[in-house]
Amino acid sequence: MMNANVGSLDRLIRFMIAATLLSLGLMIYSGSWVGTLLLVGGAVMLATALFGFCGLYRLLGINTQKSHE
Repeated sequence: MMNANVGSLDRLIRFMIAATLLSLGLMIYSGSWVGTLLLVGGAVMLATALFGFCGLYRLLGINTQKSHE
């Protein structure tokens, strides 16, 4: 089960990074291997921001989500 481990500020930053990477990949480096890497990186950042879950955070034991206790 994927429990959210990405907090609000973290998600906002991930959205901004994703937008930047996707823009660079599509507009400036389109068609090159650099563009492909930027698009993949942007897609990963966007997915983690949308779902609120980061697999790397889970492996490292990081949780920026505030608990609702």
